[in-house]
Amino acid sequence: MAGTRRGSSRMFTSSSGNALWRWLALAALIIVIDQFTKVLVVGRFQHGDAVMVTSFFDLVRAHNTGAAFSFLAQASGWQRWFFITLGLGAAGFITYMLSQHGGQRLFALALSLILAGALGNVIDRIWHGYVVDFLQFHWDWLAPLFPGGYFPAFNVADMAITGGAIGLILDELLRVRSGR
Repeated sequence: MAGTRRGSSRMFTSSSGNALWRWLALAALIIVIDQFTKVLVVGRFQHGDAVMVTSFFDLVRAHNTGAAFSFLAQASGWQRWFFITLGLGAAGFITYMLSQHGGQRLFALALSLILAGALGNVIDRIWHGYVVDFLQFHWDWLAPLFPGGYFPAFNVADMAITGGAIGLILDELLRVRSGR
């Protein structure tokens, strides 16, 4: 990612020169949505509360002191500052990449989503000391992978990070394909 990005699909390239501010505005909008949804959950639910919405989806209030899938959640507290530092470092690097490649729409969109998700969860870690998660899906077929078939709870920031990762993979596949 850090090098030049030749061969990126023209279909996903913007004609405008420096689109950095547009991508940062998109990230800011997603951060606002993420934080707004978390404020609603924190205001209406106690930690551990759950409300069944459908047979496979619950609104919950979960706290994650770790990373994805609660990685390092049981550590002694140092992980909070590690993930804050990591998130801020990633935000700086992503902002630099956006300043260099803001005209490449799919690539910049993916980076903006990851930026928003990273900063949304950093805000939680600074404010609460943990990340607030509230969306939980469960299906019996998930039982071999997750206790009771319950996929770990997540939030809007996590969805943005996942969408951004998918976008980066798609951008790379399109770039490689167009380079033939």
